[in-house]
Amino acid sequence: LRILDIDHTEEDTIWHLAAYEDMFLDIDLADKALENPENLTTVLPHAALTNRAFEATQTSRMKNEPLNEEELETMEEWKTDSNREISDRSVRLLLGLR
Repeated sequence: LRILDIDHTEEDTIWHLAAYEDMFLDIDLADKALENPENLTTVLPHAALTNRAFEATQTSRMKNEPLNEEELETMEEWKTDSNREISDRSVRLLLGLR
């Protein structure tokens, strides 16, 4: 997962995430993959989650990199979309993982 942005509103905190197809069972392999993030395959370019949904997802801070142009465009599209959705489902459910 990659955190794209965090919005703090009066009602909730909204977590903006992108999800990669790549899964790593070993932290060293994940660290190595982050050396060349362009090789990771994005399966979910953007998902907006409630704080409850995000907290249901196990995460670890690995690396902090600026967003690229594509990620910035995806965020802007969501912000200007009048039908934007905020999910209360966990990332695992959004990706079809059990």
